[in-house]
Amino acid sequence: MNEIKNVQIPNDKELAVSLGSFKSKEIQVNGITLHFVEGGQGEPLVLLPGWPETWWSYHKIMPELAKHFFVISLDIRGMGISSKPEAGYRKKEMASDVAEMVRKLNLGKIHIAGHDIGAGIAYSFAALYPELTASLIIMDTPPVDESIYKLPMLPVPGMFYPWWLAFNQVSELPEKILEGRISFVLDAIFDGLSIKHDAVNAFDRSVYAKSYNTASGIRASNGWYKAFAADIEDNKQFKKIEVPVLGIGGSGYQMIKDTLPTLTTHLKLCEIEKCGHFLQSEKPNELIDIIKTFLVEIKK
Repeated sequence: MNEIKNVQIPNDKELAVSLGSFKSKEIQVNGITLHFVEGGQGEPLVLLPGWPETWWSYHKIMPELAKHFFVISLDIRGMGISSKPEAGYRKKEMASDVAEMVRKLNLGKIHIAGHDIGAGIAYSFAALYPELTASLIIMDTPPVDESIYKLPMLPVPGMFYPWWLAFNQVSELPEKILEGRISFVLDAIFDGLSIKHDAVNAFDRSVYAKSYNTASGIRASNGWYKAFAADIEDNKQFKKIEVPVLGIGGSGYQMIKDTLPTLTTHLKLCEIEKCGHFLQSEKPNELIDIIKTFLVEIKK
């Protein structure tokens, strides 16, 4: 993509409208502002994105899901035009943001789905707020545990090498290096973790770059990673999830398969073959079918 130029990117309201009858909204929770896009009707389904994306990461699946559910795609704390405070990036704190939103919107019990960083928040939400959780969907990234400490610092043939996990832990330096140049990182991540490289196309990458191209955007999103050590300790305290859980994986399926059985009592696993990390973009139709089938099955 090269360095971001002065290209006019649609705002969130315009992006929401482009999907049909979706609306861009904001809500005050826990002293911050969260932005979300909502549409559809039926039981509430809340979608939580991950790094380096925004609510837009679900745009390929939102219109179809909205035919069956009331869909909310949320810019989590530190993402997009949501607030970017200095603190509050432990996943249980971010789950509290979601819980406050659910209560304020009078949603009752929700189906909650998360991808990447969003998966950790969704897991924390289900663990901490079972009274608000109808089901949990984890996509391609299991909740963090101590195995993360064993990932290689240098590339090892045949081993997953998530170099950004360490880089995003560094204080102050990333925003000094990458402000105005985040597109280089986006290209490396989307090309490196996707099987179909154009699934996250140039327009999508420009939307995400708009969110992460500032010092505050980089600092806030790195806060999600800096909280991992605390998240690991928090996760140890959680009881097994008792609501129905769906684990879906592309390139991350083996990690999902290895981790989720120890954390849940009612689990269904699905692998999307020939798919990288970005399920929503690479295999949207397969993902829609898997989610719809699961949510129909648990109602029987």
